[in-house]
Amino acid sequence: MIKDITINAEVRTSRGKNEARRTRKAGNIPAVVYGAFKDPVSVAISPRELVKIIRSNTGLNTIFHLAIAGGENTAVMIVDRQVDPIKSTLLHADLKRIDLTKRIRVSVPVFTEGEPAGVKVQGGLLEIITRVVEIECLPDDIPEKFVINVAELMIGQSKRASDVELAGSMKLVSDPQTVIAHIVALRAEAAATPAEGAAPAAAEPEVVKKGKKEDEAEDKGGKKK
Repeated sequence: MIKDITINAEVRTSRGKNEARRTRKAGNIPAVVYGAFKDPVSVAISPRELVKIIRSNTGLNTIFHLAIAGGENTAVMIVDRQVDPIKSTLLHADLKRIDLTKRIRVSVPVFTEGEPAGVKVQGGLLEIITRVVEIECLPDDIPEKFVINVAELMIGQSKRASDVELAGSMKLVSDPQTVIAHIVALRAEAAATPAEGAAPAAAEPEVVKKGKKEDEAEDKGGKKK
């Protein structure tokens, strides 16, 4: 989704760990801009501005404008990032130039709405299997999310990726048979307990013992003879 957001950046003339440390100490982070058949450019950019985009409703699917001082002003997306494992602070970002006239592939979150009949009436359980689907569309048609209504689902029924409503230039890339959510029956705790009134199993060991005693009696009787 294209947002009316512009973030400023400055070109980094040198690379390396020392240069990256100096960039972060100055309040920015190192980043790389690439794509659209142009040479990659190393830049320094505000991590706060990028974090705002990442945490927005459109998240990584947000298309914004990057204004490089003394250079280009181009539409970009965040395609990769490095985060400090302890502090959870943003350390590095990869930005991809976006051609607004060409289709791109993105992953879009899927949410469910409604109380399934299989839960309300049959006592089943709603299981969410897949939370995102992949689509291909023009940049301006990237949706914030998809919502699927599961109210009519009964036990054994499901909603699949093919049930996602697409609009405009959207084309489903995920397997259409991918299950988004389904209703399952709860396991009965008494399933493993024998049914009341069921006949007990035959006591075969007792039969064997009885036969053994009879054989012994015959042997003893034979010896007396």
